[in-house]
Amino acid sequence: MDRHTPSLRALRVASPTPSPGATPAARQSRFRGVPGTVRPFVLPLLLLALFEWYARRAAAQGSDALAAPSAAARAFMGAALDGSLWQATGFTLGTAALGLLLGAVLGIALGLVLGLSRRAAQLGSLSIEVLRPVPSVALIPLAMLSFGFGVRMELAIVAFATFWPLLVLVQSAVQQIEPRLLEVSRVLGLSARERAFKIVLPAIVPRLFVALRLGVAVALVVAVTVEIAANPHGMGYAMMIAQQSFDPALMLAWLGWIGVVGFAINAGMVRLQRVVARRMGVLP
Repeated sequence: MDRHTPSLRALRVASPTPSPGATPAARQSRFRGVPGTVRPFVLPLLLLALFEWYARRAAAQGSDALAAPSAAARAFMGAALDGSLWQATGFTLGTAALGLLLGAVLGIALGLVLGLSRRAAQLGSLSIEVLRPVPSVALIPLAMLSFGFGVRMELAIVAFATFWPLLVLVQSAVQQIEPRLLEVSRVLGLSARERAFKIVLPAIVPRLFVALRLGVAVALVVAVTVEIAANPHGMGYAMMIAQQSFDPALMLAWLGWIGVVGFAINAGMVRLQRVVARRMGVLP
């Protein structure tokens, strides 16, 4: 080889190598200064700032249909100080919790029965498929005739709405249990109650909590919807009163508060799921 011809090693050294900044991890280095707990709030804060600018611009042009987030925050503080916020929140959450409890107990119990018994599932399939698609808000006139205004009307509708998803998800989870587990329970001579609490429930804990999280969301949505449509109590009714009073700041404050309450409830359910799963040995 000619001594003036560069060697392969020299070419490799001289050739440009990809810089560390080309890797995906390095491309995200610009975000390293932002703590991980803060990153999820960056986009919501940007959206709030954009909405603040848009609402102020609309107000400057004479529109009173929108309120800036800063005005909504002041209205929220006023509702919190006079106690109306906590009273309406307590009513909605209490009614939603009672309705979810009733719907969950009935849905989980019937889901276990239909999941363990093929004959029972065949007998109840037609009734379930006929009643399950009925919208829960369609029961408002019937519930008003039966219970009048108040807790019982809203509780009945929330229980109806949460019963069906829990029933279907629990039945599906039970039907997908490893058949050998059920065979072991029969060999051991376990009763139906012991089989449900010692074999079936521990096996469906993850899917059961998915069903409960869905039920919590449905309960809150239906409770607020019933209050907006018919029941003169709770957060939904307070938001309707703010709209009818042409107070967009207070209406926006109630809307944001409902979202915060839903987020907090879902976070609590996720934490409870982890605690229960660890206690039952499903998670390490």
